[in-house]
Amino acid sequence: MSYTLPSLMPDGPPFDEVIDVRAPQEFAEDHMPGAINLPVLSDAERARVGTIYVQQDRFLARKIGAALVARNAAAHIEGPLADRGGGWRPLVYCWRGGQRSNAFASILAQIGWRVEVLDGGYRSYRRLVSRRLYEAPLGLRLIVVDGGTGSGKTELLHRIAAVGGQIVDLEGLARHRGSNFGAMPGGQPAQKMFESQLARALDRQDPARPVFVEAESNAIGRLRLPPSLWTAMGRAETLRLEASSEARGRFLTTTYPDLTADADLLARRIDTLRPYHSRDQVAAWHAMAAEGRHAEMARDLIERHYDRRYRDNSGGRTEIGRIDLGGLDETDLDRAAERALRIAERVPVE
Repeated sequence: MSYTLPSLMPDGPPFDEVIDVRAPQEFAEDHMPGAINLPVLSDAERARVGTIYVQQDRFLARKIGAALVARNAAAHIEGPLADRGGGWRPLVYCWRGGQRSNAFASILAQIGWRVEVLDGGYRSYRRLVSRRLYEAPLGLRLIVVDGGTGSGKTELLHRIAAVGGQIVDLEGLARHRGSNFGAMPGGQPAQKMFESQLARALDRQDPARPVFVEAESNAIGRLRLPPSLWTAMGRAETLRLEASSEARGRFLTTTYPDLTADADLLARRIDTLRPYHSRDQVAAWHAMAAEGRHAEMARDLIERHYDRRYRDNSGGRTEIGRIDLGGLDETDLDRAAERALRIAERVPVE
């Protein structure tokens, strides 16, 4: 009834469902991709049993824990699992493939389901992720898409994907747009969750073809880029995007709708620039925002803040081409995606 994880399995393991029986807080921090959470102990119950185990009596803790597991398992069987048929085959895991997962799996097996327990639990999966991102070479040919703030790097990535290219959207995975104004609604995932999603995204790529990523510092918001990826990005080829500050300013107003629609949020983000600029300059940006002059403010931020601080993010990488994005409209971006793919795949560009 024990199952050893052979890889990160980007296309999913050979089971009908993967069940994480850890407490909700553990699941929220990170879990195997596609797993559902059916906790056999709640956060409060896990804390209670752990306290009894350490401070009182191990046997008592196991007895109380067994009763709670049985009670919670019954609720799951009568609830989320009520419609599962006789041929259903789940994979169950907990922290280390121990008592929680084995207890739940035993109950499912008695019903007649073909259940298996992940050998080593979540820890065995996490070791695979760590080896992929912290120890092994990335094994992919990366093309780093670079360019000034507002040059449509993320939008271009998705248009490259639409025409058949391979991409990894780091900012999408990190849920942050990588600047003072870059926080997204809902906040960022935990570091481990980010790494799980990143490892899965990387393992889905064909190593025989280039993979486009956006130029980033070694952190996106509060999340760090793992060493294998950061090293590969440092050695990667670069494709540079070019557009006027006016075009980039207009484009930013379309990609940050959460800020232009929320005056208080925008004001707070402008205030984060106080350590870098004079009081008068920050006041001028506040005035533009209050008057709804968002495109003008974005252009001024590009010229006075972002271009001066982040003029060159290439880090000495080999530049394989430059693309003029014109006015950054739909046609310009579609044309740029086709051109980027041809440059990266070394097809002659007219």
